[in-house]
Amino acid sequence: MTLFFITILMNGFSEEETVNGLRRNAELIASGVEQGGGRYLDETDFDEGLRVTWISPGGKVIFDSVKDPQLMEDHSDRQEVRDALENGNGSSSRYSATIMHSTLNYALKLSDGSVIRVSGLHRSIIAQMVNMLGSIILILAAAALFSVAAAMVISRKIVRPINEIDLDDPHTDSSYRELEPLLNKLRTQNAKVGHQLDELKQNKEQLDLIIGSMSEGIVIADQKLNVMSYNPASAELLGSSAFTSGHNIYGMNNSEQFRKCVIDALGGRRSECVIRTGSGERGIIASPAKSMELVCGVVVFIMDVTEKNKLETMRREFTANVSHELKTPLTTIYGISDMLSSGMVKSEDVAGFGENIRNEAERLISLVSDTIALSKLDEGTAAEEPEILDVYSIAGEVLRRLEHNASEKNVTLSLDGGSVNVKADRNMFTEMLYNICDNGIKYNKQNGSLAVTVGESRKNAVITVKDTGIGIPKEQQERIFERFYRGDKSRSRKIKGTGLGLSIVKHSVMHMGGNIRVESTPDKGTAFTVELPIVNS
Repeated sequence: MTLFFITILMNGFSEEETVNGLRRNAELIASGVEQGGGRYLDETDFDEGLRVTWISPGGKVIFDSVKDPQLMEDHSDRQEVRDALENGNGSSSRYSATIMHSTLNYALKLSDGSVIRVSGLHRSIIAQMVNMLGSIILILAAAALFSVAAAMVISRKIVRPINEIDLDDPHTDSSYRELEPLLNKLRTQNAKVGHQLDELKQNKEQLDLIIGSMSEGIVIADQKLNVMSYNPASAELLGSSAFTSGHNIYGMNNSEQFRKCVIDALGGRRSECVIRTGSGERGIIASPAKSMELVCGVVVFIMDVTEKNKLETMRREFTANVSHELKTPLTTIYGISDMLSSGMVKSEDVAGFGENIRNEAERLISLVSDTIALSKLDEGTAAEEPEILDVYSIAGEVLRRLEHNASEKNVTLSLDGGSVNVKADRNMFTEMLYNICDNGIKYNKQNGSLAVTVGESRKNAVITVKDTGIGIPKEQQERIFERFYRGDKSRSRKIKGTGLGLSIVKHSVMHMGGNIRVESTPDKGTAFTVELPIVNS
């Protein structure tokens, strides 16, 4: 009875193995048919005892390795074929009492709906028992004795070295020699992976350092607009210092322009806009991040354009002011010339009109000269011959040149301090100081005063020009060095000048390596302070 049950079990195992073998062969043959069609079947020599049949979706036999397909009946009623057509695969077993063998069939459905069937013979239980009875008894007896005595010990001994392998640092000295190639490969692979991880870490640190040190902001967000990465400058520029990665990008800025820019980028279009924050204007460039032509996120680039826009505004104002300043004297000259040429001026008035033309021409020449001087200072092409200058001595010369102008308004001039040396171009330095003092007289009150003080502080020569004039409102003090800027235009237009004097002063001071500042109180006066590096004589 025991032998019978063992034989049944072995037969079931054998049948299962046979079916598995048929399945593997069917998959292999199906792959060949998928790639080479019927030519693959015609050119292939199949193993002896293996029968291959190719059946159309309608049940007609297209190919058979044993019989002529034309002589074979319709196979659509075969169980394995029906299962394959319905489920993709199927199997069946048909027993023949004559030969005491079962025919096992395994069918596999192809992509075009046809079916590949592989068949093979399998011995029945009785045939196996007859052929294997003696061997089975001996094997079972030996296996029973041996397995009971050695299974536990051997299995533990075999598995222990494998379980003790350190996959992070595998060595062959404590394991099987057969595993040596595998362990060597693991060790080599671990070294490569470690090296690659070190390189990736180093590259990431370098990239983080570069991006982190940028003054421009960069924000990377995914398709759901959750921020994946950003540098400190982006949070600072957008005014969102408390922001953290993983949150929605609108947490950095929720203005309408910013949202529209980001949405356009998410739609696949590069977009630009300018937004205003508490600390200035920010230029936003949002670009789509694509993978295989699909938008998988957005990259936002943020720049501080406050100064740029301010300079652009100043450029437009400068162009408009230059046009106006040139047009006014030219219009006067043209009008007078037209009157003279048409004989509308009396002979005794010609000299007066000629004086007007000369004055306007002088005004034009002065404007052009100042504009050229300022342009050269901007471009750094101003001709200069630096030399050691006594600031106190030059200040005295400047005040003497301005005595006539000061006397017209009864302005008292004074000079205090002592000798201090700087290294600069004499003409540039003299023109700078002359412009400051000249302004102090022009915008002074009648019977006022102008005091120039020369001293030194922390290795700098300090020149202070203080007047008792009309003063400058605090909100205008930052703009007085702009070209053609005039605070009280109604009063400034009555005062002779090009409107470029203080611009030339500031650029000259910067060119000489110094700085200038202004302190003023309306109706009480203004003090300009210039600091330049001292040079020992």
